[in-house]
Amino acid sequence: MIDLSGAEWRKAARSTSGNGGCVEIAGNLPGVTAIRDSKRPEDGAHIVTREAFAAFLADVKDGRFDG
Repeated sequence: MIDLSGAEWRKAARSTSGNGGCVEIAGNLPGVTAIRDSKRPEDGAHIVTREAFAAFLADVKDGRFDG
C-alpha cells in the first residue's frame, strides 16, 4: 500500500464549484500518480505509474476518448 499522507493534491484549473465535481491529482509521490474524487476524498485514490498516467494524458490530448 502506498502512503498518501504526503500527497499534494491539485484540482484542474477549469474546475469550479459550479461544474458538479472533478478529480484531484497528486504527482509528487515517488514513481506514481494518485487520482481521487474531489467530492469524496475519503473513498481513497487510484494509483497508477507515471508512465501509465502520461499515456492516458496523451490519449486524451489526441482525442481518443472523444464521443
